[in-house]
Amino acid sequence: MAHNDTKLTIDGTEGPVPKGEDPNNSQRGQWLRAAILGANDGLVSTSSLMMGVGAVKPDAKAMLLSGFAGLVAGACSMAIGEFVSVYSQLDIEVARMKREQRIKGGGEVDQDGLPSPVQAAAASALAFSAGAMVPLLSAGFISSYKVRLGVVAAAATVALVVFGSVGALLGRAPVARSAVRVLVGGWMAMAVTFAVMKIFGSTAM
Repeated sequence: MAHNDTKLTIDGTEGPVPKGEDPNNSQRGQWLRAAILGANDGLVSTSSLMMGVGAVKPDAKAMLLSGFAGLVAGACSMAIGEFVSVYSQLDIEVARMKREQRIKGGGEVDQDGLPSPVQAAAASALAFSAGAMVPLLSAGFISSYKVRLGVVAAAATVALVVFGSVGALLGRAPVARSAVRVLVGGWMAMAVTFAVMKIFGSTAM
């Protein structure tokens, strides 16, 4: 599961904000884009996991349980990774600020505006969980094996296009190209997982 580092936005450490743009809006845009990437990660990994299990076991319960396990494990992994990453960046930035204060003659370091590792971890876990809920909810009430696989793939496709488009808008990238790139990447992940499990699962079972 990919880990999306939260980028620190601190006076004096970021590049110049484009003319006419509020720095606070720029920072909020970075956080929103990170949330979209986290949700996309949850969507792709959970959908692929459910498709892989569905390739060898038609049982709806097994497919849903595997997806839920993927949601919990992925959210925990994202939260821990984000916490460690942001805490490390925070330590480095605070140490730099203390050095600058000593050069200027001492004084306390103002840590207002620095990101909270706990908040970053919670946001990352929630974003991943939101994306992972898409395939879980779409397959939760469908008993037919083939229909369930098709609905998961269809729901994931729609969500991939939405996440790709929103991420492109927040990042000021070409929307169509970004959406297609995200969509193709998600399809490839689901297809590869399904095919590998179909090949190795059928021989092992």
